[in-house]
Amino acid sequence: MTAALVAGLLAGYGIAVPVGAVGTYLVSLTARTSLRTGSCAALGVATADGLYALLATAGGSALAAALRPVLTPLRWASALVLVALAVRGAFLALRQYRAHGLTTRPERPVPGAGRAYLGLLGITLLNPVTVIYFAALVLGSSTAGAASAAAQAAFVAAAFAASASWQLLLAGGGALLGRALTGERGRLLTALLSSGVILALAVRMTLSPG
Repeated sequence: MTAALVAGLLAGYGIAVPVGAVGTYLVSLTARTSLRTGSCAALGVATADGLYALLATAGGSALAAALRPVLTPLRWASALVLVALAVRGAFLALRQYRAHGLTTRPERPVPGAGRAYLGLLGITLLNPVTVIYFAALVLGSSTAGAASAAAQAAFVAAAFAASASWQLLLAGGGALLGRALTGERGRLLTALLSSGVILALAVRMTLSPG
């Protein structure tokens, strides 16, 4: 159970930490509206991450059971996917930083709390990298097919909690934190930090027994 909680926290932070267009919009939305609206928007992002973690866990478990004879090469393939995601994220962040081409989402009419939640939920659900990321983590785990329902629930809950805590930090930080994290250097550092977390997960996956 503890291992599932730790894995879920790492997975949640790995996908949540980079401050891109969604994170930039979340901070600017909170600055223009209220902490309540920003918090609802943050929970919308976290809900999408939690849903993808749940889908990947449920689907990954069934698939892992069917592919048990090839779990070892599958784990290595999944680790390579994570490495590719990490390298891609770091490369894009460095390229954007050097080109000074970082942009933010265009301003939109100020939404209410409910609309903010649904809007950020929808935007995040449209990101295919999230489901690929969680599927690679789950399928690459040597215990994917044998994990108990409680362990799977712990993984999903921890991933949601990690994402929610980071998104709420962005929303609650206000304009000062927003300027620090959504500027060129802040976005570069958070992207590189996320890539480091994902690489650590990939290494941990290849070193796991089974």
